[in-house]
Amino acid sequence: MTVDSLDVGLDLLDRQLLDRAGTLLGKVDDLRFDDPGDGRPPELAALLVGQRAFGQRLGGPLGRWWTAVAERLAGGATPAEVPLALVREYGPAVRLAVRAEDLPALGRAERYLSHRFIGRIPGAHRESK
Repeated sequence: MTVDSLDVGLDLLDRQLLDRAGTLLGKVDDLRFDDPGDGRPPELAALLVGQRAFGQRLGGPLGRWWTAVAERLAGGATPAEVPLALVREYGPAVRLAVRAEDLPALGRAERYLSHRFIGRIPGAHRESK
């Protein structure tokens, strides 16, 4: 699958995000697009990871509540952005070309939630089909 043929709603959102070593980093919670100007359509710039990004994507009262809780857990940190240049493979899971330690933006709250809670859910480490 090439970047030109991605349907972001189906091929990226809610996909598991794995680092180079196969460590689960969470899921792709939202996307950031840049406006190149000159009347061209927006271009996908980064994958957003984290509970705050998910809350912003939800919107409405539930999204605002989710975002507020995530901000308290993460100390007000913004969602982690993973530039597209770091993506090695798109598929059932999005695989990165770097290790988790190379992503300082991936906050401690997201890592904590991923390892402590999300990782304990039966089937959490299986790739989506």
